[in-house]
Amino acid sequence: MCGRFASARKRQELLAEFRVERDRVTESLEPDYNVAPTKSVYAVLTRGSRGHGDAPPLEVARELRVVRWGLVPSWAKDVSIGSRLINARAETVDSKPAFRQAFTRRRCLLPADGFYEWQQLREDGRVRKQPYFIHRDDGGVLAFAGLYEIWRDASYPDDHPNAWLWTATIITTRAQDSVGQIHDRMPMVIEPGRWTDWLDPGNTDRADLHALLAPAMAGGLASYPVSTAVNAVRNNGPALVEPQTAEQAGGEMADPQASVRSGSPPHQDGAAAINAASGAGPPAAGPPAAGPPAGRVMAARPPGAADTRRQPASAPLTLF
Repeated sequence: MCGRFASARKRQELLAEFRVERDRVTESLEPDYNVAPTKSVYAVLTRGSRGHGDAPPLEVARELRVVRWGLVPSWAKDVSIGSRLINARAETVDSKPAFRQAFTRRRCLLPADGFYEWQQLREDGRVRKQPYFIHRDDGGVLAFAGLYEIWRDASYPDDHPNAWLWTATIITTRAQDSVGQIHDRMPMVIEPGRWTDWLDPGNTDRADLHALLAPAMAGGLASYPVSTAVNAVRNNGPALVEPQTAEQAGGEMADPQASVRSGSPPHQDGAAAINAASGAGPPAAGPPAAGPPAGRVMAARPPGAADTRRQPASAPLTLF
């Protein structure tokens, strides 16, 4: 599952990164290094409007919005169900009553700098959970596949700001390669070349949509152990994504290898330091750091001083 992630990029960065045409955010969110269920997060979606009351209709376009993490279906009696619907399994997302309508019509992308997973470790007959931070090794944004819903709160009139609650869930899949050594599930990541097709509300073919969900991204990810301070939702800040040595973490770590390797934290001085992800941006400062000795993940080297930011995706937006 995906129960915590980091989302520290600024609103203006996301508007450019995702080629957003319509900004529907009224107040920017603060950087959050410990996003937990029911918190507000950014979501990218493609949507139009037939107009309501005095509001004119809107053409279908890519939007940036703020939603609450934890899907509340339109038929729900209250919002409490949302805390239990933070994830939707890719294998059953088109058949579960809470998700199947949204899967067909209301898909979104949830930007993230990385996510946390916990690995069970046995030490001296005891089992403890070690958190890892998993992110793109080039510092680029992760676009989680998501679904959104709009829930009507009948206790407010139609024109009240709280009358409509926007919520979302993250689609998860089986973890691939070395990510599976840490946890058997991971968020489904949509690559930039598939963003337009995934967000297209006119694409309702279930087979086509499932094809966009496979295979799960594993190559190009990096992971390292972090402090157990992330376990408490009240803790926040860039220190949560700082790497820890095996000794600091309290024992032997797993050895993420192959496509998931020990890497540098994707932030510097509390801001997202995003490296070039393709030929459109500057090259990386140097070759990847060598993998850790077997059985351990050592602390990563500090990131370089340069703040090279990834260029926006070049995929065109299809309007309907």
